[in-house]
Amino acid sequence: MLRLFLKEHAAFIVFQFVLVAFIMMLYWLDGFRNLDTAIYSFVISTMLVIAFLTVRFVKRYHYYQRILVTPQNLEHMLQREGKSPEQIQNEVYLQKLYRLYQHEVQSLYATQNRHLQFMNQWVHQMKTPLSVMHLLLQEEQELDKNSVREEMDRLKAGLDTVLMNARLDTFEQDMQIEQVYLRSLVSEVVTENKRLFISKRIYPEISIAEEHIVATDQKWMKFIIGQFLTNAVKYTFEPNKKVMIAAECSNGNTLLKIRDEGIGISASDLPRVTKAFFTGENGRKTVESTGMGLYLAKEICGKLGHELSISSVQGEGTTVSVLFFDQDFATQEEKNDGSENRRSDQGLRRESDTQGSQPVKLHSGER
Repeated sequence: MLRLFLKEHAAFIVFQFVLVAFIMMLYWLDGFRNLDTAIYSFVISTMLVIAFLTVRFVKRYHYYQRILVTPQNLEHMLQREGKSPEQIQNEVYLQKLYRLYQHEVQSLYATQNRHLQFMNQWVHQMKTPLSVMHLLLQEEQELDKNSVREEMDRLKAGLDTVLMNARLDTFEQDMQIEQVYLRSLVSEVVTENKRLFISKRIYPEISIAEEHIVATDQKWMKFIIGQFLTNAVKYTFEPNKKVMIAAECSNGNTLLKIRDEGIGISASDLPRVTKAFFTGENGRKTVESTGMGLYLAKEICGKLGHELSISSVQGEGTTVSVLFFDQDFATQEEKNDGSENRRSDQGLRRESDTQGSQPVKLHSGER
């Protein structure tokens, strides 16, 4: 402890001796030759320095005692024993650093726990389609390809979900923002899920103008829209219902809406449907619910800068909306009318509010 104290104040001690020697030299050059006075001054200065260092050592004794022993836990280092302003500020800094450390540790623990829980749940659910296919292969009659294809689709959907969940932590490394035609994107996702619509006898109805263009990541948005469509079909138990997909533009922002005619979500469950692993009342009605689809959609929308909102009336259906902020939108007629003006502006931007235009809705009636 004393060795640490002397190392910390070595520069101060050397400076004091140099200062006293310098003052003595000035007196000597000025003609002052009294040796007794010089010795007396040197002794007094030394005693004052020793007294100062002693008082300082006593004040820092508990501080040195604490930092020189091996701590039993982190809280041991956060005890408030400082006396000087420097020690007090150092302890405040350590408190803040410790809180930051706790926050990061808790965040990492929550992420790890979420991954572990999701993997355990996912592995358990993937056993179901594998068991079904195994039973189908054991049957003597001709293999039902439609049943096998349905189970394969379930496996593929589960794999896509777990892969997206794994990539969520490194989202920024796997993101590519580009201009995407919204109608083409939605139509592609609907086509990929056509067997699901056919098997449940649910009919998609796309009402999106061809000119709707949004800035987003195409791969991540396909996953999000796929989750919405899967949920819409999964929780629509009656046949011959519709899933309506529409888009509208206002002040440059594009709003994508996906509305189903299913069982809806209860008012008590609605605020929690985007929480991880939350299944609610509807999740208990189907064994395929993981409680991760809307959670991942919410997280991805947040990282892409989009806004996700969900509204529902139990027994009537659910509407999921994604708001794309500050998107340039123009109809084909506006493109033709304003082509000369855009060329003069280097053709790089479209004005979303030209003539207060509204998007043209095309009802495709695709099934």
